Amino acid sequence: MRGMLFLAHRFPYPPNKGERIRAWNLLQHFSSSWNVYFGCLSDDPDDARHLDTVRPFCAELASFPIDKRIQKLKAVAGLRPGRPLMLDYYRHAGLQRWADGVLARQPIDLIYIFSTAMATYVEAGGDRAVVLDMVDVDSQKWREYAHGAGWPMRHVWAREARTLLAFERRAAAACDATLLVSEPECRELAGLAPEVADRLHAIELGVDLDFFAPGLDLPTPYSGVAPQLAFVGNMDYWPNADAAIWFAREVMPLLRQRADAPEFTVVGANPGPKVLALASLPGVRVTGRVSDVRPFVAHAAVIVAPLRIARGIQTKILEAMALGRPVVTTRQGFVGVCATAGRDLLVADGAVGMTAAVAEVLDGYHPDLGHDARVAMEAAYAWSGVFARVDDVLAAVLKAAGAAATPSPPPPDTDLAPPSPLRLKNSS
Repeated sequence: MRGMLFLAHRFPYPPNKGERIRAWNLLQHFSSSWNVYFGCLSDDPDDARHLDTVRPFCAELASFPIDKRIQKLKAVAGLRPGRPLMLDYYRHAGLQRWADGVLARQPIDLIYIFSTAMATYVEAGGDRAVVLDMVDVDSQKWREYAHGAGWPMRHVWAREARTLLAFERRAAAACDATLLVSEPECRELAGLAPEVADRLHAIELGVDLDFFAPGLDLPTPYSGVAPQLAFVGNMDYWPNADAAIWFAREVMPLLRQRADAPEFTVVGANPGPKVLALASLPGVRVTGRVSDVRPFVAHAAVIVAPLRIARGIQTKILEAMALGRPVVTTRQGFVGVCATAGRDLLVADGAVGMTAAVAEVLDGYHPDLGHDARVAMEAAYAWSGVFARVDDVLAAVLKAAGAAATPSPPPPDTDLAPPSPLRLKNSS
């Protein structure tokens, strides 16, 4: 089999958030037709428990633990004009040495870069095909953060957005193809970087339609007879925390005026003090980490995704729709979802709009919403379709690079053979 160097900014298992879900499923798929040399960073001590789960899918697995606090300090210490903080946050000398060694001693035909920050580790150009899975246009997330922040963070986030966009453009221009999670993300990057517009490909995030399926025998986590609303997401991600806080404080007081006042459950790991404080509000519960989110989704009357800042595709929305549950989200949360607003899910903005949409579902005005949501997910988000589109892109770049027709060279006689010169590696 051909060789692939796959570099990711996070350990891919357990697949409990969008980027891990994407990386984990792609790794499993690639392992059936590639010798995959998988290198990543690990920012959660719990990741070590899952090394034996991931290792069978890799010709070689290298996972390098990092401490988030230390990496933040390194990023600030490495600050220099024009360089985004993200690049130094994800720099690790051990991973660099490992990647250089793999390129030196193994017959690698394709380099798969998962997340823009990892482009600093590898070669772009030469005989090897290079694919950048950018997932989202991260620079625009920081731009949105800046708009809502006060001084001095407004300046910090605006600088990160500006410098990261410049690097995203350079990385996309240096690679043979760049993948993004939706057509809107492709259009946004094409507008910001027209020079790479013809090398952008929308590769959606898939959903495990068997694991997230209606009718599963899942015990209810709720008690009482009140209608249940739920929001699912990792609560150490600021847009999720912001959404939970806003909904609990701005929307729930309006919904609690109903005769059948609903209750709201915030489901997700690592809630900070502001999210935990929501549990003191009437009708609000905060669970923290749970072993399985599906019971909370399957037994909720409405799943809400009240995001005011969002990038890419919201996995929480896709999984809830796959479970056949009514979903109410914002325009930001709906961007990129392959579904029809008003038929497959409801889209509303502002406290009054969100209150009205949730009330319509509770009052029975959308009896087919959950069924139509499931149909939409089956049509657009099966992993088989995602894999087919990825394979088409890889085949095209391999053909263009001559890798499909030219056998890989044999490994060098020594493990110390130097790698080819890099164009993006250690770039500022």
